[in-house]
Amino acid sequence: MSPKTPYVRPLDIRNGRVDMNHGAGGRASAQLIEEIFLKAFDNEFLRQGNDGATLPTPPELLCGGKLVMATDAHVVSPIFFPGGDLGCLAVHGTVNDVAMQGARPLYLSASFILEEGYPLADLQRIAQSMGDAARAAGVPIVTGDTKVVEKGKGDGVFISTTGVGVVAAGVHISGDQARAGDVVLVSGTLGEHGVAVLSKRESLDFETAILSDTAALHTLVAEVLAALPPGSVRVLRDPTRGGLATTLNEIARQSGVGMMLMEASIPLLPQVEAACELLGLDPLYIANEGKLILICDAPVAEAALACMRAHPLGRSACQIGTVHADPHHFVQMQTRLGGRRVVDWLSGEQLPRIC
Repeated sequence: MSPKTPYVRPLDIRNGRVDMNHGAGGRASAQLIEEIFLKAFDNEFLRQGNDGATLPTPPELLCGGKLVMATDAHVVSPIFFPGGDLGCLAVHGTVNDVAMQGARPLYLSASFILEEGYPLADLQRIAQSMGDAARAAGVPIVTGDTKVVEKGKGDGVFISTTGVGVVAAGVHISGDQARAGDVVLVSGTLGEHGVAVLSKRESLDFETAILSDTAALHTLVAEVLAALPPGSVRVLRDPTRGGLATTLNEIARQSGVGMMLMEASIPLLPQVEAACELLGLDPLYIANEGKLILICDAPVAEAALACMRAHPLGRSACQIGTVHADPHHFVQMQTRLGGRRVVDWLSGEQLPRIC
C-alpha cells in the first residue's frame, strides 16, 4: 500500500463508485487506498507505506518455533449476510487456517479485486468490517494490493488474504496425526454459516433468525493447547467448505484411519436442522466459519471439552465420534435409529460461493 498523497478533494464515499482509474496505480489508486483501506486497517506496520512490511521477529522463533503460513480466497455471495460479511469472513477464515496448525497468528495481508462500478460506500463498509475483525483478533493487516477489472468481468469484490503465524517448539498438529483410539470433538453447533448465506441469497424467511457463526478461533485453540498435555491434541481443522463430513474424510485419508460418528451427538440448532430438512440439505455438508474439529488422545477428552466449554466460542462443544483402524479409511455414522451409514465425501457443489 502506498504512502499518503495530496488530493484535490476527498472521495465521494456516499455516491461514488469504483472506476478503472482506481486500479491504474496513479493518484486515484493512492487516494482509494488512503481514504478507505489505510483508514480502516490503520496500524504501525501499514503506516510504513511500502509495498511490503518490515516485521519484528517473534520470540517463538528464537526458541525453536516454526513459521506457519496460510492463504485463502473469499468470493461469498451475497457479500453481506446475516451475522457477517465478506470483510470479517476474509479475516476470520485466514486467522483460523493459521490457528488450526497450532500456531499463534501474527499478521495478515489482503488483496482486493474490485469490479468497476462497485459502490464506494459498500467497499468502505467491507474494509471497516475487516479492520474491526483484525483488531478484535489482534492480528493486523500489514500489507495489501488492489486491482480493478472492467464492469461485467467481476462480481463486486473478491478478497484474498494470507496469514503468517508462529508455532511453539514441540507443537505438532497435522491432518495426518489421528490414531486409532482417539476421539473426535467439535466446538459447537454446525451449519449456521451456510444456512445464513443461503437464506439471504434466496430471500428465505425463517421463523427464527439464523446467523453466520463466523469468528476467529485462535484464542480457543491457544487455551486448549495450554491446558492439555503436549502431543495429546493430534488434529485441528475448521470444517468450512464441504462441512463436517468432507473435513473428516480428508483427515481419515491423511491419517490412514476410519471414523465412527454418533448422529445423536452431533450438535445442531433446531432452526438449522429444520431449514436443512425444508431445503433438502444434509447439515453434515454445510459450511461453518466459526467452529473447529479437535481430534485428541481419549484420556484427555473430558479435559479438552471442559476447556472448550469455558470459552465463549466453545460452550456447545461435545464429543461426536471415535477414530479406529480401517484400511478403507471410511467415515461412518451410527444413526439415531440404530443403523449405520457411510458419510462420504461431498459430491458436487451443494452450496456454491459460500465463503
